[in-house]
Amino acid sequence: MAKCEEFIDLRSDTVTLPTEEMLEAVRHADLGDDVFNEDPTVNRLQEMAAEKMGKEAALLVTSGTQANLVSLMSNTKRDWNAQIPVVSTSGWYR
Repeated sequence: MAKCEEFIDLRSDTVTLPTEEMLEAVRHADLGDDVFNEDPTVNRLQEMAAEKMGKEAALLVTSGTQANLVSLMSNTKRDWNAQIPVVSTSGWYR
């Protein structure tokens, strides 16, 4: 197995800071209201993600907490109880 000399720490947005190139992209991004599907940048990101994953659609969420909640809610029914291991991030931090 090849040894990785460099790694990217993606634990959270408090550890992973944007590069100047990322900040520049944000400064010049087309903006709109994503609630009404009017944000072209979000729409492009979602389309790209869906295509890369071979899915019909994708949803941009802005945090791990939000992603965990969307995952739980989309895979359970309203009156179900979800058993989440305490050792998981959802059980421990949420």
